[in-house]
Amino acid sequence: MNFLTIGHRGVMGVEPENTLRSFAAAQQAGLDLIELDLHLSKDGALVVMHDAEVDRTTDGTGPIAEKTLEELRGLDAGRGERVPVFEEVLDAVRTPLQAEIKDVAAARALAEVMQRRDLVSRVEVSSFHDEAVAEIGRLVPGVRTALIASRYGPDVVERAQEAGAATVCLNIRRLTLEVVEHARKADLRVIGWVVNTQDQLRLVRALQLDGATTDYPEIKRTARFTA
Repeated sequence: MNFLTIGHRGVMGVEPENTLRSFAAAQQAGLDLIELDLHLSKDGALVVMHDAEVDRTTDGTGPIAEKTLEELRGLDAGRGERVPVFEEVLDAVRTPLQAEIKDVAAARALAEVMQRRDLVSRVEVSSFHDEAVAEIGRLVPGVRTALIASRYGPDVVERAQEAGAATVCLNIRRLTLEVVEHARKADLRVIGWVVNTQDQLRLVRALQLDGATTDYPEIKRTARFTA
């Protein structure tokens, strides 16, 4: 299997995260997959933003869930970029997507879009929340899913299996050979995050992971030479 390089919120190391500008840069850099985050607005739009609040990444304040799409559209998400909705990203780039959902409600909203636009082959769905992974799997037959974990032990493998995930996306700062081998025995794909340096890249290649999530496009250029 080819080693995958996944653009974290686009290429957030060089462009405003989770914006069309960032996603376009990730596609231009030739990254294999683009990761993004989804939240529901007050009026039920699937908006692309990482945090539950707009404060860090825009010039606004307050929770996404308390703002309408029109209100979110009025915010500056960096360098004049606007907060995109999921379907805009689908139309703006051709690169396959990894969409992270935060809860079951977002899973249900995403499932509707995936079924309407026939996205099973184009969009992988990930989450830190086992129940959200299980829900999207129930609603969208054949969807590829991934369980994300930051603090974890070998039991992350059993959690992924119970949720129906085929992949685990794991914080490389806690990654051990024991966990990788346990995942391999369960036929799970293993992705490491966040891989931003040559040392980190050498680690994930030494552990023979299936891919790396990165903030920087140059990881794509160097990954093929790192073993």
